Amino acid sequence: MQTAPFAPLIAGGADLRRAPPSPDALRQRLADVYGVDAECVLPVRGAAHGVEVVLRRAALDGAEFADLGGLDDVTALARAYRFTMGAGGVRLSGALGEADARNALESGDGLLLLDERYAEFSDTPSLAALAARTDRLIVLRSLEIAYGLLGAPCAALIATPALIARLAETLEPNPLPTPVLRAAEAALDPVRAPAHAQQIALVKAERARIAAALNAREDAGPFVRIGLENVEQAKAAVRSFGIAGTWLGNEFQLDVLDPEANDRAIIAFGGAAPARAQRTADIVRETAETKIIAQVNLDSTAPVRIDTGIPFYDHMLQQVAVHGGFSLNLACKGDTEVDLHHTIEDCALALGQALSQALGQRRGIGRYGFMLPMDEAEAKISIDLGGRPYLVFSGAFTAPLLGGYPTEMTEHVFRSLSQTMGAAIHLEVKGENDHHKTEACFKAFGRALRQGLRIEGEAIPSSKGVL
Repeated sequence: MQTAPFAPLIAGGADLRRAPPSPDALRQRLADVYGVDAECVLPVRGAAHGVEVVLRRAALDGAEFADLGGLDDVTALARAYRFTMGAGGVRLSGALGEADARNALESGDGLLLLDERYAEFSDTPSLAALAARTDRLIVLRSLEIAYGLLGAPCAALIATPALIARLAETLEPNPLPTPVLRAAEAALDPVRAPAHAQQIALVKAERARIAAALNAREDAGPFVRIGLENVEQAKAAVRSFGIAGTWLGNEFQLDVLDPEANDRAIIAFGGAAPARAQRTADIVRETAETKIIAQVNLDSTAPVRIDTGIPFYDHMLQQVAVHGGFSLNLACKGDTEVDLHHTIEDCALALGQALSQALGQRRGIGRYGFMLPMDEAEAKISIDLGGRPYLVFSGAFTAPLLGGYPTEMTEHVFRSLSQTMGAAIHLEVKGENDHHKTEACFKAFGRALRQGLRIEGEAIPSSKGVL
C-alpha cells in the first residue's frame, strides 16, 4: 500500500454550500503545471482510472487484449513495463527518454502509455510536451503522491488534442467528484508551489540518505528498494517497528516518509542509529482573507524564500530567518486590496505556529535569547521559548508607512508571534529613523531566536522537567 511521503498541503474539508468547482479550471491548472495547452490534458480520477480510460479507448477501437494475468491495478501494470495487450492495443512503460519513446512508437502500431506518476521525484525529464504533439503517445501524471492526494485521487492524461478528445469519449458522467476537484485545485494553487517543491526536495534527500545508510537502492518515486537475506527476520522487524512499505519477493519497497519515521526504518533494517532528526514543520493556514504556506527547518539555514505580497514585510521576515539561522519558506495570498492588516497578522500567526511545531517538546534548547543596535536605533529584546505567550512592547513610530507596510502593525506582529509560538517576548526600541527602528526589531528578534533555538543538550530546559 502506498503512503504519501508527508501530510497533504490541504487545509479543512469541503464546504458543500459553495458551488461545485469547474473541471475546466482544474484542467487549466494541470496544464500550467505540466507545461502544455489545456486541450492536451484530460483530468481523471487517479492513476488507475487513467489507465482504465486508455484501455477503454483501445477496446472501442477494436484492440483484442491478451489476458491481464492478474494485473488488475495500476501499480501491478506499472511493474510490467512494455506489457503488450494485443496488436494495436496499449503498451505501458515507465518513464522513458525521448529517443526510447520514439523508438517504442516506431516498433508498434498501438498506443504507448508512459507512466510518469513519480516524475517529480525523478531526474528523467518528463515527456509531457512531446506527448502533446505526438500521435499515439500518452503521458500519465498524478497528484496522488507528490501532492498528497491519496485520499482524493486525481491524475491527468496528456496527449494531442485529437487523442484527448477521443479518450474523453470513454469517460463516465461526472468522473471527478466535487471533493476531488476542490482538493486538486487547492493543491495546485500557485501559492503552494514553492512548498511542494521544497517538500519533494526533502523526500529526495531522505531517499538518498536511507539508501546510503542501508546500502540499498533508490527506487522510482518516494521509495527505497532493500534487498534482504533473512526475509522472516526482516518481516518481524517491520511489524515491530511499524514500518510502511511493500514486500516484493525477497525485497522490501520502503515508503520514504518524514525524517523520524525514516530513522526508525533505518534502525529496523540494521542501519546505524541516525543523529538527531532535523526540526521541521509544514503549516497551512487558510481563511476567507488569507491563504498561507509556512515551512521551517530549524537545523538548516537555507533556503529562505518569503512572498507575502508586501515587499517591506518580506524583507523584515527575511531578517528574522537569516539572523535566526533557520530555513523559512513562507508564501501568502491575501486580501491586500482590502487592507494589509490580515496578511501581516496571519503571516505572523502562521510563522509562530510553524516555529512552535518545529520546536516539538523543546528538549535541549537554549530557551532564552537576548539586543541589537542599528545605526542610531537600538532594539533590546529578551525572549523565553518556554511555551507561555506574553508580549511587552515599548516603542513608537512617527512614519505611518514604510513602503506600504503600516508601522502600527509591528507590535501586532510580535504579539501574534508570541501567541502561536508560545513565547514571552519583551521588546523595547528607540531611535530616530523608523525604517532602522523597525528593521532593528526584526533583526533583534532573529538574533534572540538564534540563541533560544540552539540545541545545548538533551534535557528539558526547566526545573519542572516539562515546558
